[in-house]
Amino acid sequence: MIKVAKFGGSSLSDGAQFAKVKNIIEQDPSRRVVLVSAPGRRTSDDNKVTDLLYLVKAHIKYDVSYDSIFEMIEQRYMDIRSECGLSLDLDQEFEIIRSKLSKNISMDYLASRGEFLNAKLMAEYLGYQFVDSADLISFKYNGDVDMEKTEQNFKEIFDVYNKIVIPGFYGSLPNGDIKVFSRGGSDVSGAIAAASLDADVYENWTDVSGILMVDPRIVENPKSIARVTYAELRELSYMGAAVLHEDTVFPVRAKDIPLNIRNTNEPDNPGTIIRESFGEDSPEESNRFITGITGKRDFSLIKITKGNIGENLNTLRKVLNICEQHDVPISQIPSGVDSFSIITPSSKLEQCKYDVLAAIKKECGIDAEIDQGISMIAIVGRQMAYKTGISGKLFGALGVNKINIRIIEQCADEINIMIGVFNEDFEKAIRVLYESFAK
Repeated sequence: MIKVAKFGGSSLSDGAQFAKVKNIIEQDPSRRVVLVSAPGRRTSDDNKVTDLLYLVKAHIKYDVSYDSIFEMIEQRYMDIRSECGLSLDLDQEFEIIRSKLSKNISMDYLASRGEFLNAKLMAEYLGYQFVDSADLISFKYNGDVDMEKTEQNFKEIFDVYNKIVIPGFYGSLPNGDIKVFSRGGSDVSGAIAAASLDADVYENWTDVSGILMVDPRIVENPKSIARVTYAELRELSYMGAAVLHEDTVFPVRAKDIPLNIRNTNEPDNPGTIIRESFGEDSPEESNRFITGITGKRDFSLIKITKGNIGENLNTLRKVLNICEQHDVPISQIPSGVDSFSIITPSSKLEQCKYDVLAAIKKECGIDAEIDQGISMIAIVGRQMAYKTGISGKLFGALGVNKINIRIIEQCADEINIMIGVFNEDFEKAIRVLYESFAK
């Protein structure tokens, strides 16, 4: 069995956290591939190492001394080395980095050094082989991962070393230059490693015990989700649930590799398992209606009304083209016999709303209207389609609590009911829905 275990920055912030990771790895010999992020915050007022590296680059750009910041970075790794009793020659490693600190230094290269150094320390600590991600994850020049070459690289390395530590967050271009993922990309690195090695499980270790049913900033001590499908996770993530980097699921989903979100600080907690589907006969599957509730504030509605508009697709096509021309993304399109609405984030519409209205007037001969201050809330659950009374219970709970529903939508696969409420009712609506379905 092969388990790929990726540890986030909060799991690697200091020597004490390193010790927790080592204990987790030693508890299960199948955890033979370990990916690490750069050290995260030790306290709420601390700095992430990656943030400091970006700050160094900014100082270089504007000819401001970066010495004090770079010394902070050096000290973080020196402290971890000392706390873990390691012997890695960090002076030499930092000398190599310092020799490249000029205005010509690649931001991708500099940002990647956080993971690079942490992986070297972790490899020595575990007694595993360090392998540079630049030798494993291959990018094409267009920024896409070359999965065929990447899989070949992983298999070749794993044939030689079957216990390896890999830096997350980056790979290399065909010319050898370092290329990073977007922030949070270590999650993606781990998923690519798991897919490349056809791992049995991809474990993503962080500082929460799995995915929570609802934002803990809105509901105190919400329940966690034991099992969630990839489709449900996509819906939750799209509507604001901060779970994983959005591209994480694709490599492992393609091979139906279970993704297990675990807590480094509570290693006995099983966390959340994510996979394509689960057996419908389990008690959990038959008893639970709702998987999670999430949402976002500040949407706008572009409202278009015209007789028999549903029979004239040309109007919808023109409005969609206008939105595309003005870079206005489309989140939902509720429709009726004589009307439809475009739902879009207000921040994307604010600078061009009068241009959009004028274009609709010119192209369609319609005076469109815009409503603002709308929050969209997603109620996600793969069992909802097979349970009667879910919608009635949902709307009844909101009605009893005097929450006005502005929008109602359901996705095609029926795992998601989307409602729109006024911004001022956003948190209250989520609490009401959680109390109605989570118990």
